[in-house]
Amino acid sequence: MLACFGLAWPVNILKTVRTKTAKGRSLLFQIVVFTGYVSGIIHKLLFSLDIVLVLYCLNLVMVGIDTTLLLYYKKHRDTDS
Repeated sequence: MLACFGLAWPVNILKTVRTKTAKGRSLLFQIVVFTGYVSGIIHKLLFSLDIVLVLYCLNLVMVGIDTTLLLYYKKHRDTDS
């Protein structure tokens, strides 16, 4: 699940960069997903340290990049329309 879901983030990041818009995107959704990955990382660090931690960290970085792009384009582009 983490690998498949993780593949969606680079696609979404590329789409956002290519279209230069964040229309239809939800900051609340991004925050919920980000929180989920942080929770997963904390759990792995405290109770079950294994290779899956790497997937959580990679996905967290991609969600962070995607959220940054969302905020940037919401502020700079979507207000120009």
